[in-house]
Amino acid sequence: MSYLKLATEDFKNIKNQAERAMEQLNLDQLHFSPSEESNSIAIIAKHMSGNLKSRFSDFLTSDGEKPDRNRDGEFEGTFAALEDLLTHWNSGWTVLFQTLAQLTEKDLEQTVLIRNEPHTAIEAIQRQIVHQASHAGQIVYLAKMIKNEEWNTLSIPKGQSQQFNKKMMEISKKEGT
Repeated sequence: MSYLKLATEDFKNIKNQAERAMEQLNLDQLHFSPSEESNSIAIIAKHMSGNLKSRFSDFLTSDGEKPDRNRDGEFEGTFAALEDLLTHWNSGWTVLFQTLAQLTEKDLEQTVLIRNEPHTAIEAIQRQIVHQASHAGQIVYLAKMIKNEEWNTLSIPKGQSQQFNKKMMEISKKEGT
């Protein structure tokens, strides 16, 4: 598998995980912040999208920190409707996936700048995978905290690892792998 396919799959999984957590919440819950210094899920999603737009617009030809980006503004405000939040969220992911689809393996060795710091394109992409994954983890953690006992797990439920592993072994044996 090529790096670009792997990176695209990683980003899709990160996006999917965050969305599966957000789907369990209503708009008020998405705006919940556990403390004055904490960010709500809505704010984290707003920042993730703004970061993706800045980093992946004109990816190979301009600095990843765009002059018109208002990073501080990404940590302020609310969304009036869930549709507004989702539209904003998806706009950043659309820029990312369109850019990745246009890149070639040869492009990965090109130098790109982020805040005037040089990176190979592959390093810049990897940096974003880490960044997006860390924020998706925040979203999942906050959503789980908000939902508490009503949380629908996104992975193996607590106390069911052995059952899951046994089931996977049975599937593997049936498929002959």
